[in-house]
Parts: sequence; C-alpha cells; structure tokens
Amino acid sequence: MGKAITVRLLSSLGVVAGSSILVFCILYVLPGDVVMNMIDPSSMSPEAIANLRHQLGVDRPFYEQFLNYFNRVLHGDFGKSLVNSEPVLPKIITHFPATLALTTAASAVSVIVGMVLGVLSAIHRNKAIDMAARIVGLFGISMPTFWSGILLILVFSVYFGWFPAMGSDGLETLILPALTLGMLGAGFIVRMVRNSMLEVLGEPFITTLRAKGLLERAVMYRHALRNALIPAVTMLGILIGEMLAGTVVIETVFSRQGIGRIVADAIMAKDLPVVQGVILFTAIVYVIVNACVDISYSYIDPRVRRLQS
Repeated sequence: MGKAITVRLLSSLGVVAGSSILVFCILYVLPGDVVMNMIDPSSMSPEAIANLRHQLGVDRPFYEQFLNYFNRVLHGDFGKSLVNSEPVLPKIITHFPATLALTTAASAVSVIVGMVLGVLSAIHRNKAIDMAARIVGLFGISMPTFWSGILLILVFSVYFGWFPAMGSDGLETLILPALTLGMLGAGFIVRMVRNSMLEVLGEPFITTLRAKGLLERAVMYRHALRNALIPAVTMLGILIGEMLAGTVVIETVFSRQGIGRIVADAIMAKDLPVVQGVILFTAIVYVIVNACVDISYSYIDPRVRRLQS
C-alpha cells in the first residue's frame, strides 16, 4: 500500500513537470508580441523598446528563457505579470477560492444528480424513469456550457429574477454557475453509474445474494452500488480536471473573479507568466485530486488493497 502511494506520487511529479514544459513550449510559439501589448509603440523609441525586451528577458534564446522559468518554479516563484508587474502566485491564491467554491459546488451537483439518476435508471431499466434519466444525461453531455449558462441567466435571472446573473460574492451568485458546470459532469456520471450497475447486477454473486433471501434494497445499495462505484469515482477524478478547465468559460459568462477569468484576460494580453502560472497551478491541483482518487480505490474495493499490498 505504502509503496503504491509512493509510486503514484512520483509519477504525479513527472506529470507536473511535463505539463510545465509543454505549456511553456506552446506559449513560446504563440504569435504576438508581449512588449507591443504592454506599451504604445508610438510613444517609445526603438532603443527603449529593445531595452524593455532585455529587462523582461524575452530577447534571450528559448533554452535560456525555459531554464530561467523552470528554476524559478522550483523555488516557488511563478514570476510577475508582464502587464502590471504583480506577482503571479499571490494573484492566483487570491482568486483561487472563488474557483474552488465553483468547482466544489459543481462536483457536488454532478455526484448527487449523476449517482441518483444513474442508480434509478439501472434499477428501473427501460421504464419511464430510465428514459428520463438518459435524456438528462444526454442533455448534460451535449449542451455547451456557455449556451446552457446563458439559458439559465435568461430564465432564472432575467425572467424570474431569482438569482443574480453575475458576481462571485455570496451563495446566490454560485448557484447558476454550479448548475451549469455540474450538469456537464452529471451527464457523464449518469451513464457511467447506469452501465456499471447493470453490469454488476448481471454478476452471479447478485443472484446468490437474492437466492439467500437478502433484501432487494441491501442487494442494490450495499453490494451492487459499492462494486459499481470505482468507474464512477474514476470518472469524477477526470471530470474535476474538466471542471477546472471549464471555469474559464463559466467565470467569463457569469463574470466571476476566479483563476479562469484571470487566465482568459492574460491570454488576450499575452501575459505569459500569468498563463503559465495558472495552468501549472491547475495541473498541480488536478494531479493531487487524481492521486487521492487512486488512493480511495483501496477503501472502496478491498480487492484493490490486496493487490497493492
């Protein structure tokens, strides 16, 4: 068990390092000029512009810029914004609570809606509730988040006036963005739980439990559901990463001040240190979440714990 956790943590460090390298390379080759975005070219002489390039280090070869960036990251320095010279890491930490609240609420929506509808869909296979659950799942997967977000704003903010359309202060401003982002995950979890439950319900040990006279509720929730949870938990770990990425769109639509919003603004300004810092920070969070998901397998299914020992 301890050896498996150590191996998982070491592989996670490799993923983070690979992510930082990939992000730096992609942003390096993007078209555009950072210095030209920062200043008005007509107000500075070519010599002053060249001097500014040298101060920022963007005139250096690729390998020098990368080594300098990687060395700073290892020391916990994500650099400074090229637009306003604000340190990147404190800026991320300041805005991360809004994104964390959104991702947590959206994950709760995904788990509750997806698990309930998935289990009911499997239990009542080919009945009305099964069809309804599958339609909800299809709707969640197919509808683009920016479109469903705008739809929720029109219905619940503009027409009914129940919730504010924008902002990141208070619980009321969290409901619509969490529903928008959470329904995407719920659509995948409904399908995953339904298919897993149907597969488990066809196993011989379920027939044996029923033959022994065990209550149907105990068969479904104590045995079938527990064995069907591992694929759903795996999907949840993947979906959290998707939700973190989806906050870029959601926070823009609902004008929330999270890290998704600041990375969208940084991309428009080609503020590379901010973009790199946010993506690297998100990759670290995503790796931690998936490591926790992998470790949780041994507590959900004892067979995994025996394999790891």
